[in-house]
Amino acid sequence: MKIARSSALTLAVAYISLGLAALALFAAPLWYAWRVTIQDGRSEILQSDALRLTEVFRREGAPGLVSYINARVGMQIAGERLLLLADEALAPLAGNLAAWPPSVPPNPGTYTVKLELGGHMSDVALVHAALPGGYHLLVGRDTARYAPLEQRFWYALAGAVAILSVLGAFGGILIRRALLARIDGIRRTVSAIIQGDLSHRLPTHDSGDELNTLSRTINGMLEQIEQLIHGVRNVSNSIAHDLRTPLAELRSRLEELALTKPTTEQTFAEIDAAVADVDGVIRIFNALLRLAEIDSGTRRSGFVPVDLSAVAAAAVEFYQPAAELRGSSLMLATSGPAPIRGDPVLLAQALGNLIDNALKYTPEDGAIVVEVRTGAYDSSVEIIVADSGPGIPAEHRPKAVERFYRGDVSRGTPGVGLGLSLVDAVARLHGSELRLEDNHPGLRARIVLTQDRPQITRIARATSEQGGFQHEPVYP
Repeated sequence: MKIARSSALTLAVAYISLGLAALALFAAPLWYAWRVTIQDGRSEILQSDALRLTEVFRREGAPGLVSYINARVGMQIAGERLLLLADEALAPLAGNLAAWPPSVPPNPGTYTVKLELGGHMSDVALVHAALPGGYHLLVGRDTARYAPLEQRFWYALAGAVAILSVLGAFGGILIRRALLARIDGIRRTVSAIIQGDLSHRLPTHDSGDELNTLSRTINGMLEQIEQLIHGVRNVSNSIAHDLRTPLAELRSRLEELALTKPTTEQTFAEIDAAVADVDGVIRIFNALLRLAEIDSGTRRSGFVPVDLSAVAAAAVEFYQPAAELRGSSLMLATSGPAPIRGDPVLLAQALGNLIDNALKYTPEDGAIVVEVRTGAYDSSVEIIVADSGPGIPAEHRPKAVERFYRGDVSRGTPGVGLGLSLVDAVARLHGSELRLEDNHPGLRARIVLTQDRPQITRIARATSEQGGFQHEPVYP
């Protein structure tokens, strides 16, 4: 039953049926051409013989033709040709037929009739020619003469069908075994994953067949699932670790307030501090919710044409007062419109997070440069935020985009380590990634996005009508 339901067997039967149909379509016109060629050739030979005998009659008369036919009959192989010369009353004069066949019409022409030859009925092709003086001439051949050739043709066709069927069945068995081996590998891997071992991967080969392509795709999906599950575990552990401290401080503050019962002014001050702690916890949850929304890809449905130069200009203008208060310079470098398709709110927020991080770590009199440039030879847009701060060591850069990661330099600064995670999530949503490089000194954050070349004038008009890009609160 399993073999009967096998897809490999179904495929093999389908290929065998297709091969047999192709063989039939090839053999049918070949057989038709064979029959037509044989019939035409036989008729031509009979007509030629009839003309030759007619010419003998014209030169030598009836006695000469009688002698000629008798000589021909005596020399030929038995049954090779049927010859008969009859008078006006259809009485035989010469030839190898005992009497005029009654099934032959009296009018001259080419006919196929049944005659008794050698004790059995046979199909005979005949040419009836009328000679001067009322004489009648018959020249014929037994059509069964070519029966062995026809039999060989059918035997060859039957042999081809048998070979095709055997090879198809053998090929189906081999295909089934190969498929079962590949499917068994997939089954073992999936069973291990079901049991909780996400490190298993489907076996792949160098060949580019369909199953190998499917295995590579599934492996990519498994890697993404494993990464997401590890991310969930890390986020859960980080939440438990990072929220425990502010919640413990909040409880301690409220407990002390309940025990000491300070003055009204001190009580309100403690309440304000508690509210600030709660706001910090809410900001963390909002950031995690936003990251989950971005990771799910739901924001991709809202992609619209965006000019990144306009987004960067609005972001620089928004953070310019903060940079002046810190004594740092914040500059924008752009070569003109930089169109892509994306989410303008998320792009503005990601760029705001990069600028905010640069402001945190850039010392006084430092410099921050926001650069937007289009690719010279390809359709890409590059966003760069470079600062002159302490930067991030090369060995810590891969971890810097992880959620809740805090490097040694950032220990004394506000935040919980979600800013670069959000930037990296926005970059991945737009088909790119956040790259952290050394700026000598400082950090150079770079995102390369694919350009879509929309109508910039329409984007600029829509941006001006809406009053520019609005910045949401920057997440820590």
